[in-house]
Amino acid sequence: MTQPSQGVRRSYGVKAAPYGFLLPAAALFVLFFALPIGYAVWLSFHRIEVKGLGLGKGSRSEVWAGLENYTSALTDSELAHSALRILGYGAIVVPVMLGLALFFALLLDSERVRARSFARLAIFLPYAVPGVIAALLWGFLYLPDVSPFHYLLDALGLPQPDLMDGGPLYFSMANIAVWGGTGFNMIVIYTALRSLPNEVYEAAKLDGCSQLQIALRIKIPMVAPSLVLTFFFSIIATLQVFNEPTTLRPLTNGIPTTWSPLMKVYNDAFTGGNIYAASATAVVLALATFVLSFALLRLSNRRTTQGATR
Repeated sequence: MTQPSQGVRRSYGVKAAPYGFLLPAAALFVLFFALPIGYAVWLSFHRIEVKGLGLGKGSRSEVWAGLENYTSALTDSELAHSALRILGYGAIVVPVMLGLALFFALLLDSERVRARSFARLAIFLPYAVPGVIAALLWGFLYLPDVSPFHYLLDALGLPQPDLMDGGPLYFSMANIAVWGGTGFNMIVIYTALRSLPNEVYEAAKLDGCSQLQIALRIKIPMVAPSLVLTFFFSIIATLQVFNEPTTLRPLTNGIPTTWSPLMKVYNDAFTGGNIYAASATAVVLALATFVLSFALLRLSNRRTTQGATR
């Protein structure tokens, strides 16, 4: 009579084991991801109502605001201007960073390259530098009073551009992002290149293809999924830019407190003290990121399917 019950318990324990392993990750996901998102959504539908001078007890109360915070966020000119700045910033960062990452990956995958391991580490190393430290390093290199580049330009009698204001500011911050993110994207693309079968390259060489033709007609099309993946990562990182402008802001007057959308959220929440409007803006940014990523993914899948059918 006891043997069947022990067998059932053992079978139940084996089936429940995977859920036991997933439980810590699920708990962390709920505590540090799902609950904060849910709380931000809840805050976005509320506001503070002030009675009288707002000094007495009970003079401030949290009330339901409906879509009021979302309407204010969508009609906020500062948020629109910050979104336009991010579009200009992303138009520089994404193509340059992915272009360099693809170039370095193809170069490292070439048979003629020497010291491949050292080169791979050297290109990837800037990614290991924290974003705040990288922004500080480049920020001091941009300052005319301490930058060795400005000293050399002055010694040569050449003009010294102000890299911390106006249009050059976009290129200055884009340079920080490209310097730090190229190595990670290069590793992703390079890993995909190393997984390709050698038989394809050998067949192309027998057909008389040069290294350039192999790279353009074989390697790049076959690592297209990795290119799409790095493109999505770059788009999401661009929409969430915060470290670079926030770190460079004390060094120049050309960066407002609402330069990027996330800086606008931070300013509303911690400087203006309106966490409800900041939550609504954060939810709008999250939805915009999701819609943009989903649309790009659908477009990429459609083009991949059309190419396969042909």
